[in-house]
Amino acid sequence: MVTGEWLTPNEVAELLMVSPVTVRQWAQKGLIEARTTPGGHRRFSMDAVRQFAIREGMASRLKGKLERAILVVDDDKQLNRFLVELFRSRAAGTRVESAFDGFEAGSKLQVVKPDVVILDLMMPGMDGFEVCEKLKSDVDTMHIHVVAMTGYASEENERRIMAAGADRFLRKPFSNMEVLEACGFSPRRAENAG
Repeated sequence: MVTGEWLTPNEVAELLMVSPVTVRQWAQKGLIEARTTPGGHRRFSMDAVRQFAIREGMASRLKGKLERAILVVDDDKQLNRFLVELFRSRAAGTRVESAFDGFEAGSKLQVVKPDVVILDLMMPGMDGFEVCEKLKSDVDTMHIHVVAMTGYASEENERRIMAAGADRFLRKPFSNMEVLEACGFSPRRAENAG
């Protein structure tokens, strides 16, 4: 059972359906990134396990276990659909859902429980600033990585959204790689997944 951000060899073995000895051998060979505690024990980040599983064709074993979830919130239906498809095709092991306004995002948060929210600033009703403030002020959602985006980039908008708690700020238009990286997917991981 996964208990925290850092996994033991036994937890990784259970997730990937292999023996702990195999996990230790992978770590010794440098196939899976590991850290060593002061006591000499190996620990694996969830992200390192995801990267390894994707690279080695084992991502399906993580379904529902270390699967990442992304919620795309943008009232521009075409861009919203594009981002959903981008992440589905380039970020294996990621569940992607969408919302088209701040109110729908609020209701989907409870179901999706995203690790990342890609959030447009200018939406009718509840705008991205308000959504971000609500996310970051709630103990149950403050850990969510918020990537804010806008076609109305200004120093004032960037300052306001970063003050509201956003982790990254993107100006539209942005490249596929920019948005993948902002959400925690490295170019190498994205290439391997696509």
